[in-house]
Amino acid sequence: MTRTEGKILLKPDTLWEQVKKQTEYALNCGALLSIPTEFEFFEQDGVDFLVRILSNLNRKNADKKKREKKSAGKEFNPFLPYEQDLFVADISDTHVCIFNKFNVVDYHLLIITRDFEEQEKLLTFADFTAMWACLAGIDGLAFYNGGKLAGASQRHKHLQLVPLPFTASAPQIPIAPLLASAKFEESIATIPGLPFVHAFASLQPAWVDSPLMGAEVTLEIYHKLLRAVGLGAVDDDRQSGAYNLLATREWMLIVPRSQEHFQSISVNSLGFAGALLVKNESEMQILKQHGPMTILKEVAIAYGGTQPIAVNSY
Repeated sequence: MTRTEGKILLKPDTLWEQVKKQTEYALNCGALLSIPTEFEFFEQDGVDFLVRILSNLNRKNADKKKREKKSAGKEFNPFLPYEQDLFVADISDTHVCIFNKFNVVDYHLLIITRDFEEQEKLLTFADFTAMWACLAGIDGLAFYNGGKLAGASQRHKHLQLVPLPFTASAPQIPIAPLLASAKFEESIATIPGLPFVHAFASLQPAWVDSPLMGAEVTLEIYHKLLRAVGLGAVDDDRQSGAYNLLATREWMLIVPRSQEHFQSISVNSLGFAGALLVKNESEMQILKQHGPMTILKEVAIAYGGTQPIAVNSY
């Protein structure tokens, strides 16, 4: 029986226009502080990785110092309350959509819970309902950094969504060429070209027409993927290890994590889509020396390695 709890407030056909309108407003009032980047492509193992290099972190660093001073040593939660000038849309009774204040990708959205929930809690029916409601309005990549080791910078639960394509010069997600070779055992697959522990499943684009139904099926798939990579719940529905989740209208991928950084390079879910971010030229040289797929293998869990999936490793 399909679950129907919760109420979807978002009208998908209005989301994209609202995003563009609110972007202009948030930029004009100074709430949205986009970080300029340059990018290049780096090929390894059949993937044309998109690598962005930050041009200027001064505004983000200045804002961080200002917040630390204002919070007087207490942990600061930018989502409770969120900045009204970053508001995009009400999604449901439980979730709201706002801008990523320091975006490096245009129209980068955050899908946040209205009330505080821990980022290391397992995703829920309400989370996936909100995700599908937004995917119905924007064809994009949704992702979740499950814990600090997975690249999460805030404790307040939030999924993220970036429109596709990432750049006009790359019409598909960089890892897309590998996905066609997925090897399924029943409904769960592995991708031969990915040299680290992961699990992959197909989703149905038609679920955008019924986010509640889509959420119910996606929740079941999510738990199958977690079990396939040796992750699950511990007490109070907390995840048993850090992981990254990526989802489009057509597929979902989960990758367990062993560490947040490779040397000084931080990796979040976007890295496993084939999009990496470096802070400076020094980090770019590290990436070129070792190769982006090698970096992903190091921060994930390599096949045949001895790295365990640590309980509560977030």
